Amino acid sequence: MRTGSEPTTARSALRLRLWLSVWGLIWAITGTVAFTLAGQPGWAIVFGVLWLIVTVDFTMVLRHIHQGPHYQPGRDIPPYRPPEHRP
Repeated sequence: MRTGSEPTTARSALRLRLWLSVWGLIWAITGTVAFTLAGQPGWAIVFGVLWLIVTVDFTMVLRHIHQGPHYQPGRDIPPYRPPEHRP
């Protein structure tokens, strides 16, 4: 829903989120493997859950990047005004 107060050039930093997800994946995988080899199953599970969360975020960011730009109404379209409530 457009309110008319949002910036006209607002964009999400999807590429930055993608690279931060890659960085998180590297650390989560490394932590999971390291703690598994060190015999610390509790920390390995924590890093395994983190790995899962980062993988889901990575997938969602890729999905949004592949969707491309979404339709945004132009300046000639007035913002949506909710109907007034009548008592």
